[in-house]
Amino acid sequence: MTSSPLSHLLDGLNAGQSQAVQAKDGPTLVIAGPGSGKTRVLTNRVAYLIEARRVLPYRIMAVTFTNKAAREMRDRLGHIVGEAQVKEVAMGTFHSICGRLIRRDAPLVGLDRNFVIYDSDDQLAVVKNVLAELNIDDKKYKPAALHARISNAKNELLTPELFQAQSYFDEIAKRVYARYQQILRTNNAVDFDDLLMESVMLLRNNPPVLERMQERYLHVLVDEFQDTNIAQYELARLISGKYRNLFCVGDPDQGIYSWRGADYRNLLKLRDEYPDLNVIPLDQNYRSTQTVLDAAMSVIKRNPNRQHIELFTQRGKGPKIVLREMFNEAEEAQYAVDTINELVRQKAASLGEIAVMYRTNAQSRAVEDAFVRAKMPYRLVGGTRFYGRKEIRDSLAYLRIVNNPADTVSLRRIINTPTRGIGDKGFEQLETAARQHGVGCLDAIRRELVTGRGAKALAEFGEMWAKWLVLRDELNVSQLFDRIVRDIGYREHLLDGSSEGEDRWANVMELRNVAAEAGDTLLAEFLAELALVSELDGLEETVNAPTLLTLHAAKGLEYRVVFILGLDEGVLPHSRSLEDPEQLAEERRLMYVGITRAKERLYLLRAFRRGQWGISDATEPSRFLADLPAALVDGVVKKPSQAAQSMATWGNSNHTSSPIPMKPTSTPTNSFAEQTEFKPGDRVLHPSFGEGLVLRSIRLRNDEEVDVVFGVQKKRLSATISGLKKIKV
Repeated sequence: MTSSPLSHLLDGLNAGQSQAVQAKDGPTLVIAGPGSGKTRVLTNRVAYLIEARRVLPYRIMAVTFTNKAAREMRDRLGHIVGEAQVKEVAMGTFHSICGRLIRRDAPLVGLDRNFVIYDSDDQLAVVKNVLAELNIDDKKYKPAALHARISNAKNELLTPELFQAQSYFDEIAKRVYARYQQILRTNNAVDFDDLLMESVMLLRNNPPVLERMQERYLHVLVDEFQDTNIAQYELARLISGKYRNLFCVGDPDQGIYSWRGADYRNLLKLRDEYPDLNVIPLDQNYRSTQTVLDAAMSVIKRNPNRQHIELFTQRGKGPKIVLREMFNEAEEAQYAVDTINELVRQKAASLGEIAVMYRTNAQSRAVEDAFVRAKMPYRLVGGTRFYGRKEIRDSLAYLRIVNNPADTVSLRRIINTPTRGIGDKGFEQLETAARQHGVGCLDAIRRELVTGRGAKALAEFGEMWAKWLVLRDELNVSQLFDRIVRDIGYREHLLDGSSEGEDRWANVMELRNVAAEAGDTLLAEFLAELALVSELDGLEETVNAPTLLTLHAAKGLEYRVVFILGLDEGVLPHSRSLEDPEQLAEERRLMYVGITRAKERLYLLRAFRRGQWGISDATEPSRFLADLPAALVDGVVKKPSQAAQSMATWGNSNHTSSPIPMKPTSTPTNSFAEQTEFKPGDRVLHPSFGEGLVLRSIRLRNDEEVDVVFGVQKKRLSATISGLKKIKV
């Protein structure tokens, strides 16, 4: 019996995956649990449309949330249907697809096709300039806060005219927003949020453009739909409006980006928008052990108003989850490093298969210190990234003023780098002269509209700039890059004899490699692609070292071994969420995401005392620890105090699993030594610190605090959680 010509698209898929790949036309929602193979489903769905449904590739749009995800899908699809067909599929992030849409129809939204995309630093610089121009105190009205308010407004499709102020801060934001947009238009520029908002407005206000898009894209597929905001939801709805073939993949339990404007409830809105919505759950997990999955589900099922799917795996039960309480954050970090060393020694995992996660970037300090002390390499996600380094930003600013001469923000950045004797005052004179004569800065230089001290330097710079504009159409990106670097003497500027100077020059040369790889790509497209690179796209995958990252950055990743640090109230869940049920629910989803990154081993750590705001104080265990069934945990499980129990069961009176012990808030009692399990002089064994000698032990209401000396170091430990055991003599 010969196999079906389409069998290669369905081979190895489980029932849910196969159903999703072959879904009938019409709106479809695939609820994809963590590790359920959604990338394979999306890839095979596109291939199925091309090979089985005979849909022309150029009539398919596949939207991802990172460039990395788009590349992965493109590579996989290429192996199935061939590179030629893959190139015709409109595949990329919302921002990149919208960038192409606006560039094609730029005049309809009042832009030139060579518009520039301002990144976060550029946007903030514009806000600061607006505050100065409007005489608004930037100490009282923080530029970052105002920019965040503007960004949120754009994500909600609110133009400056539609923006309704709800407070005096909003009144200031409205004024800043209006002027901010004027400056962007004057500079022929957009920000990331404009790419989305302007695309929606373009489709809404220009029926021929909407009809063209709807007719072209017979099928629209969107990954990570729980991460969409209002603008992205509307884009997907509009483009798929004619044929209604909207295929959405997402997991509301992994919606953790509300602070970016994402709304996981967009998944739920699909049910209202499309009464005939075809809902397909993917509940088989291919990543984690059943113990990890059961722990994750015990945490997430406390959230209200959610559709529960029971995750299962064929990877077996796996080891128990290790829960440890250390004395402070330094010992917490040291435990992680010591355990990593032991896992590697036992060949239970390699360094590159391990991740240490935490709620906030500030927590990385103690972790990094521990790694440095241990002389252990590590990868830090979320630190100063390549494209955030000054010399890289300066180099790109030069390319941007060549691509778009109206970009005064980039011009301001490099007008005196390297030093030319053109200070802030000289630049302001240039801007003023250009504005008064209704010309751009380059024309103002050419016409010699600025006189005085910096006129000669401006003229010399303008001569170089004019030459680069001519060369823009004659040279490729790398050749143009070489010419600019040579003309400005950048190598001599950076190589100042220090090792830092050498590093900076090496970074510039690495950017030159990126430019060379771009080949004959247009300069505008090259700059747009770099502007849209996501944080995780820069993660180097070849270094064999543990990864340090926040829980937010961990989404979409997986590791053989995962450590989650800081499981204390006020840390995870974060203190900002404790009074807001919706934010608290998101913190629970964040915990769920962290747990489900683990393939085999999971370590949950907390500190008995934690330094915050310069003060070391006692902490309460995270309420999420109380959700874990005792049978899943390596450690002594005791019933928590009444206060902790009520806190842990808030919002779910039907939860019956045995909780992890919570540290009491009471002070030590006056109990006699004989009431304690450990006594002075006892020899003990700790899973991390080895053999030790008990110096003191006192009874707490539900616990015992033990001081132990291990060699030359003294530790204070919780008897119930530390794993401390007596050595029988």
